[in-house]
Amino acid sequence: MIVGIGILCVVGPWLLPHDMLDINIRDRFSPPLTDTFIMGTDEMGRDLAARLFMAGRVSLMVGIAAMILSTLIGTVIGLVAGYFGKVTGTVLMRLTDSFLCFPQIFLLLTLAAFLEPSAFMITLIIAVTSWMEVARIVSAEIRSLRERDFITAARISGASHRWIMFRELLPNTIGPIIVAATLTIAKAILLEAYVSFLGYGIQPPMPSWGNMLNNAQQFLDTAPWLAIIPGIAITAAVTSFNFIGDGLRDALDARSDAQ
Repeated sequence: MIVGIGILCVVGPWLLPHDMLDINIRDRFSPPLTDTFIMGTDEMGRDLAARLFMAGRVSLMVGIAAMILSTLIGTVIGLVAGYFGKVTGTVLMRLTDSFLCFPQIFLLLTLAAFLEPSAFMITLIIAVTSWMEVARIVSAEIRSLRERDFITAARISGASHRWIMFRELLPNTIGPIIVAATLTIAKAILLEAYVSFLGYGIQPPMPSWGNMLNNAQQFLDTAPWLAIIPGIAITAAVTSFNFIGDGLRDALDARSDAQ
């Protein structure tokens, strides 16, 4: 499903006869499968398919970029907190807990309201408000691994803290990090759609699945496909990434393999 969505978003706009910004006043609110408009048109006569595929590019890029950035932040903080423990680990984990105390969506909306809305800024805001779960997962894994025999052997052999952290401990936490990163993509896509739906995210004329839903809400009675089609796209993408995350969790969980 994700491969199919990705291919449509990358090559789909080039295969359609209409650009996402082409305005066809005479074809306003055309239902799906009308002439050359396979998904119909919106209130300005723009091709809904072209806008949907271009919006998919934006939403997927924001989700993947936010995942990479938040995973890097969370991994570094969790690695340092779990390895050093004591004062350093306590301070970093209390910082993580303080971020978790704030409802993420309100923190996201607060930051979005004070910053210029753009794809880059929304990606940055989502990443800054999404790293805490990765940090806690990595910290717990590192605390479990740092007392193992192979870490003791590395210390006795004179290995530096950097070597132990990045060459001994980090490779053994890749599984949980990959699972958390996959689930973060789904959450980031939902957050971007939510913020854009409220008008604080991607701004027109650049489409995203969120602002397409925002534009469609006043036409639910007369042109329901304007909301149904991007809603299905969001549901398909988020569900697919969640299924991949669940599958990876089962595949990489050594305890389930042992059972």
